[in-house]
Amino acid sequence: MSGLLENSIPAAPFDAIAESYDETFSESPIGRAQRTAVWTEMDRVFRPGQRVLEMNCGTGIDAMHMASRGIRVEACDSSPAMVALARKRAAGLPGLDVRFHCRRTEDIGGAAAEGPYDGVLSNFSGLNCVSELRPVARSLGSLVRPGGKFVLCVFGRFCLWEVLWYVFSDKPEKAFRRIRRSGATSTLAPGASVTVHYWSVRSLQKIFAPYFRLERRKGVGILSPPSYAGSFAANFPGLFSLATKIDSIAGACPVVRAIADHVVLTFERIPEARS
Repeated sequence: MSGLLENSIPAAPFDAIAESYDETFSESPIGRAQRTAVWTEMDRVFRPGQRVLEMNCGTGIDAMHMASRGIRVEACDSSPAMVALARKRAAGLPGLDVRFHCRRTEDIGGAAAEGPYDGVLSNFSGLNCVSELRPVARSLGSLVRPGGKFVLCVFGRFCLWEVLWYVFSDKPEKAFRRIRRSGATSTLAPGASVTVHYWSVRSLQKIFAPYFRLERRKGVGILSPPSYAGSFAANFPGLFSLATKIDSIAGACPVVRAIADHVVLTFERIPEARS
């Protein structure tokens, strides 16, 4: 059993979409393309033999990918339903060093019993659902060893695809939701909603600066559409395939990456916190 003390967590908003999450996103063409792009960054910095902590792990796909590469993984999520599916996934692939726990991102400091870690992962906008990131930054500063990496994938501040999609769908209130300082309410299912905060790269640099420095930035989903535009990928598979290939190159371009659906940031834990 893990040394992590499991928090008692009630039903979470993402419980409502746990059963359908992999079908609607992970196994969709857009979901696979976006995850592959993030894995490229993960595989670059996380190496076999390391110990990695994953926040907002969802159904465990990223954790299992890392574990299959010989990485020891402690993965956490606030949704008991998501964690149950992740454990079921792990049970089907025995022998991998991965453990799943119910833990909110806001309580990630409780993972100290298994630290320090060589790296931390937060994929697909989990931190966009946290209203105050500074306590999370402090916790990660104590959990990650100097020189360790923090790979963070969040929503971009401005997504050209989103603006055009919702403007032409006559939904202007959604077209510009990412620029709202107070965030935007996202309804996951009837009775289940979350507030999504769209952080700029500069604000994230500032929040994590006492403990981490930004090492690398990459846009994900520039010409290829966001997940809710799945009809584009289905109706124009050739164009979608071309768009994903171009994105793999364009994602590193300073100007173009600013209009991406997601941004992947790689931070390095600095040796000493600055005042």
